[in-house]
Amino acid sequence: MRAALFNRYGGPDELYIGKVPMPKASATETLIRVEAASINGGEIAGRRGDLKLVTGRRFPKRTGIDFVGIVVDAGVDAAYAPVGSRVWGTVKAGGQQGAVAEYISIGAAHYGLAPKRLTAAEAATLVAGGTTALRALGDLARLRAGERLLVRGAAGGVGSVAVQLGKHLGAHVTGLAHPKTADFVRAHGADEVVDYATPPEHLGTYDVIFDTRGTELRTYRRQLTPKGRMITIIFDLSRPIRSVAYLLIARLSRSRPLRIFFGDPDRALLEEVAKLVEDGAIHPVLDAEMPFEQIATAHARLERGGVLGKVVVRIGDDR
Repeated sequence: MRAALFNRYGGPDELYIGKVPMPKASATETLIRVEAASINGGEIAGRRGDLKLVTGRRFPKRTGIDFVGIVVDAGVDAAYAPVGSRVWGTVKAGGQQGAVAEYISIGAAHYGLAPKRLTAAEAATLVAGGTTALRALGDLARLRAGERLLVRGAAGGVGSVAVQLGKHLGAHVTGLAHPKTADFVRAHGADEVVDYATPPEHLGTYDVIFDTRGTELRTYRRQLTPKGRMITIIFDLSRPIRSVAYLLIARLSRSRPLRIFFGDPDRALLEEVAKLVEDGAIHPVLDAEMPFEQIATAHARLERGGVLGKVVVRIGDDR
């Protein structure tokens, strides 16, 4: 089968479509024909080599984490998702598979039934965005109605969903974004939008800060109320050791705790997001949809910046 690969760390042009062995369903895994996959910041960092101390130097490597697809061989999970069902989920980051491929084979814990009201490309925008925002604001921050929420990176693939979810949960939502994207962020539920270049000390205080950038964490944390909580989904890649050390210390603090987490959604979380979609509480934000053959262009689009929502690669027919 075909899959997106790269043979060395570097720019988007290192990506190519090559042939790899076809996966198979097993006693514990389901075979899925991939229809669409989104491009995430973690895949950009992985392809560039920002995480090579973790990802190593064994090539070729594959790319892609989120997917939407059709069950081809259901195996033991046939009662939940029979052949022909559209599902969504994630493959393990850094594993032997990549979601930007024609087929994947994964365990039942890592996928759920996709929302019926969305196309494959639309659904792909909400796998990472929806599950990350829900875990951050619901499970970790426990955002409550009436609280003040600051979303840093409010126009991005995860931030734009966090804005929607924060508003759904009854918070007063402030989005940090480029002035050119202010109307876009407001259209997705933000009560106010502030220029991302504004010094943090001029922003006022917040009960919850949701960060998608990883830089200046110490400075933004000072803008929390005494019982405030801050969640980030990335550390500062330019200063990884210092950033991770600070995160470990801040995590233990009883006052203004700061937590980091990396998405690894289970079926229950995917089902919660699907219900939010079906209820109309959150909706997809699709910046661009590109064919499989343009995987390098898709990576370049996200890496260049200015993306509103998610960039999605279309792999199979959206039937």
